[in-house]
Amino acid sequence: MSAEHTHGEHGTEHAEHEGMTKKKIWQVFFYMLGITAIEFFIALYLLPQGILGKGVGNFIYVVLTLVKAFYIVAYFMHLKFEKFALKTGIMVSLVFIIYFIVLMLTEGSYQYLHMN
Repeated sequence: MSAEHTHGEHGTEHAEHEGMTKKKIWQVFFYMLGITAIEFFIALYLLPQGILGKGVGNFIYVVLTLVKAFYIVAYFMHLKFEKFALKTGIMVSLVFIIYFIVLMLTEGSYQYLHMN
């Protein structure tokens, strides 16, 4: 009887992460590889040739890095398969952390500019 109960518990664990197959893992890997290739193309060709400005290049790097971070968190850390409440809690915390970092940088630059 306990073997059946244990089997039932493993069945629910498997059902939660059912969407993560080998095919999906490889698909996400190749998406991230493509993004990395684009970053290398920008760094090794577009920026040195002067085709793309440094500010625009940095902005594109940040956006592409955030896309890669999304894929890592969503698929390899299994956040995509979690409940909505957990996702919302993490996102609200992240927004507040970013807000406080921006706030501290703003206050720090104010003190540096106006207190000399």
